[in-house]
Amino acid sequence: MDACVKLKEEIRACRECRERFGHEPNPVLRGKPHAPIMHISQAPSIHVHRTGLPFNDKSGHTLRKEWYGISDETFYDENKFYITTAGKCYPGKNPSGGDKKPPKICADLWLGKELAAVENELYLIVGKAASEHFFPGVPLKELIMKDWTIRGKEAFVLPHPSPLNVKMFKDHPAFFDDRLPLIRKRIHDILGL
Repeated sequence: MDACVKLKEEIRACRECRERFGHEPNPVLRGKPHAPIMHISQAPSIHVHRTGLPFNDKSGHTLRKEWYGISDETFYDENKFYITTAGKCYPGKNPSGGDKKPPKICADLWLGKELAAVENELYLIVGKAASEHFFPGVPLKELIMKDWTIRGKEAFVLPHPSPLNVKMFKDHPAFFDDRLPLIRKRIHDILGL
């Protein structure tokens, strides 16, 4: 059995956080080990938890259509994108709004193994919880405006496209004016679009 296939089966069988969540975990990820783009976000939303399809929600629509300028078919093509998260399962609702932060143990258990198993060219790191795993202590507003590398490979950090981030979007127009066109072009170049 392919090592990446075996790893994905192990991740999908993980129940480490069952007691912490108070609901049955449903780890969500997809992609093949040779996908040129590894897409790492925070954690699945409740809708993604229920459907098992990453970014199958309003945020995902914004990300695919408006930010990346690609079709659903391209984004969900497992030969093009390996899609995973820092927290593999929906962490539950935060009483103060939004979803809870994914537990750190998930990224500690699985993310390094995924990074070793996937032979990608580019990392897209989406959201604060995912970026903190790679760049602890660096503010997201600084991360989104610079080029980075992870394991010697090109990496871009993006804010999460959630409607809850409206203030950040308003406060950082340079992300949309300067960074996003560059990121979109790089994605299109890698995918031959």
